[in-house]
Amino acid sequence: MQNSSNHDIYFENRKDAADKLIETLPLELLQNNETVVIGVSEGGVFFADQIAKATGGKMELLLTEPIMAPNNDELAIAMISETEDLVMHKALIEAFDISEDYVYAEAERKYEEAVLSYVYKYRKGKGLTSLKGKYVVLTDECIETGLTMMVALKSVIGEEAKNIYIATPILDTVVYQNLLSVCDGVFCPYKIQDYISIEYYYKEFGPLAYEDVMQIVEQQNITTPKV
Repeated sequence: MQNSSNHDIYFENRKDAADKLIETLPLELLQNNETVVIGVSEGGVFFADQIAKATGGKMELLLTEPIMAPNNDELAIAMISETEDLVMHKALIEAFDISEDYVYAEAERKYEEAVLSYVYKYRKGKGLTSLKGKYVVLTDECIETGLTMMVALKSVIGEEAKNIYIATPILDTVVYQNLLSVCDGVFCPYKIQDYISIEYYYKEFGPLAYEDVMQIVEQQNITTPKV
């Protein structure tokens, strides 16, 4: 998708965004320690691959599934991960008077029906690479509500990672400050006010072709579900 609007363009394309993101990383630290770079979404796979190559780390993918609001299949109110960790968007749940029992029930259903099937289909039932004592970089192409990144963070904390960093090309300044309080470092070339939507800041941006994502993950000896 070509972006021709008259607003600030920060990146030519994903590769440009990845290059600028990598420039912000503590490469020597990550290269000198056992590092795992985890993409937390399909879009995050591209960035995880680029960072893993730059750091000499292993690339992984964390499988998650959103829990949607009742009668609104476009509003995510919680996120469940393959490690059975759950993060809720408390403000939305309270605003729409949604029962937490509903959230827990849906999380269990999504885990059984979706997440486990992803793990079986795309990793032959194997779990995540061991993260114990390792440096972990969680990356995604964007962080909007923060649900996906927060559940990923909760998962890797539970897996006993030594240090956990978050990396993404562009962030709202408020989200940036919030993330700083829950991990060991946030790396981001552009921190802006009034963040709108990821495609708004690229000259060329569109969904990654499924075949391209598969090629990346197969080269890393992992695979990922089509989203």
